[in-house]
Parts: sequence; C-alpha cells; structure tokens
Amino acid sequence: MQLILRPYELKLEHTFRISREARDVQESLVVELKDGEFSGYGEATANPYYGATIEKMSADLTALESLIKANATLEPSSFWQIMYPKLKDNMFALCALDLAYNDLYARKKGVKLYEYWGLDINKNPITDYTIGIDTIEKMVSKLKEKPWPLYKIKLGTKEDIAIIKELRKHTDAVFRVDANCGWSVDETLKNAVVLKELGVEFIEQPLKADDWGGHKTLFLKSVLPIIADESCMVEEDVMKCHNHFHGVNVKLTKCGGLTSGKRMLEKARKLGMKTMVGCMTESSVGISAIAHLLPLLDFVDMDGAILLSNDIADGITITDGVIIYSELNGTGVKLIA
Repeated sequence: MQLILRPYELKLEHTFRISREARDVQESLVVELKDGEFSGYGEATANPYYGATIEKMSADLTALESLIKANATLEPSSFWQIMYPKLKDNMFALCALDLAYNDLYARKKGVKLYEYWGLDINKNPITDYTIGIDTIEKMVSKLKEKPWPLYKIKLGTKEDIAIIKELRKHTDAVFRVDANCGWSVDETLKNAVVLKELGVEFIEQPLKADDWGGHKTLFLKSVLPIIADESCMVEEDVMKCHNHFHGVNVKLTKCGGLTSGKRMLEKARKLGMKTMVGCMTESSVGISAIAHLLPLLDFVDMDGAILLSNDIADGITITDGVIIYSELNGTGVKLIA
C-alpha cells in the first residue's frame, strides 16, 4: 500500500461568496491509496473557517503512513475506527483518507461503492446549482448563464428578499436558500413567509450554530423547513439537531468521510429527519464520492466540480441536475491532472 498526497489549486469560474468569506481559488488535497494495480482516491478542500490547511492535512496523514499500511486489509468501517483516534482533531484529513479507502476497497471487490453498500439508485435526488452572494445584477447573470431546475441561493445580506424576488423573475426553478448563520430568529420567521411565496423549498442554517434556543423556535414556528449545516458537524450532532431542525446537511469533510457520513444519514432517517449532503467546492474526486450516498438523501448539493474552471478528475457527470455514474468501479474517479 502506497500513500500518495497530491495538493491542487482549483480555480473557480466566478468569485464564490458566502456571508463570511469570498474566494477565487480553492486549495484541495487529493489522497491516493495505491495497492498493486488498484488505486483509490479521496479529497478534502482547505477551509480557514474550520482551520483545515493543506499543510496540516498532509503532515497528519504522512505521520500515519505505517499505520495505514498495517491495516490495509480491513473493511472500511473497521479501518475508519482505527484512524479516527489519530485524526479526530483533523476530520478533513480523515475524510480524504476514508474516501480513498472506500474507493480502493470497492474497486478491489470489483463493484461500484453503492453496490457494495447494497443501495438502490433508481430514486436518486437531483443536485442544485449554487449562486454565491454578489450584486443582484451579477447573481441574475450567473443564473442565466447556467439554466438549472434547482438553485441554491447564498444569502446573508441586507438585500436578501430583493435578491430572491429578482431571481424569481428569470426562472421557474425551485429555490433553496442558505444564510450561513447570517440571520436572527425574527428575521428568519419573517423571511420564511415571503420566501415560501417565492417558491423557496427550505432554509439552510439561518442562525449561529450554537443558538439552540433559536433553532427550537424556528423548528416550531417557521413556515419553511429549516436544515442544519454548521450545527451538524459530527455524528453526535444528529441527535442534538433532532426536534431543533427539520433536517440535516451532512458534509463529509466535517464528519470524517463516507463511513461516518453514511451512519449520520441513517440515524437521521430513523429519527424522521430530512437528509442532505453538501459539498465544499471539491473537484470530481470528492463529488463522485458523494454520489454513492444519493439513495439515502432527500436533497443534495454536489455542484462543486461544476463551479470550477479546472477540474482535475473524471468521475460522475451531471446534466440538468441528474447525476450519471462513471463506468469505473469504486467511486468511479480517474485523475486527469
């Protein structure tokens, strides 16, 4: 077993803005686990909000190389349990490693990952396309540039309602909105009434992550479903979000990969919550891994690779929101850069 680390700079087609940051380039680390003729690939992007850097991920993974090689025959969930204590303070690195190991394991079995899990892909949800915060004119331009049946609109400005009203003039597509912790309770309740009339499906993480009293109020009073993101980082957060949110958005980089993410989704479904997976502007390496969780999801935001001007891999393809799997086994990834 070889551990190969590949850092990349992923260039975005447009400046990507949310309520707390903006970027034109996304740093990313691709992990390759090579075992004879087979290679498995995983990815995690750098993120200053969560303290995830390429240098720290690379250093922490390199330090575990001998342990990785010593446990290369385990099934993925057992492998994850061995690695978790070593990487519990660097979940982004654990994610990249876990994705690569799941990919490699399924390839060696000669199956696609969803087949290894025994999942039925016939009722997969489609993915939204994200419009980042910008001037209203530029947001309209981005929408027109990418006709899509389902949009996720980043909000958290002083013009949020005006943005949605203007975008609605140009499309009949379903909207979802993500305030990235940028609203208050009263603002959310008032906005929800207007947004529902404008064809918005749900609101993602309007309040600060630790405002559990506020989350409870919205859970009880909002006319639109509220989906947790920043409040649902790791496995124990699913139970905390129960009866405080109507659903959870699981990010693989935050929870430590496919193995833990799958458990979180299964737990949320048992609790009667809506399930979603979101992306962190990964290339097709990370996005293709998400695709294998689709049968467990009500909603998905896996447009990361579409937002790039220089994707580094082939994998799944997306047409009008519909995800088509690669012919390759595992997660179906092939590096092209």
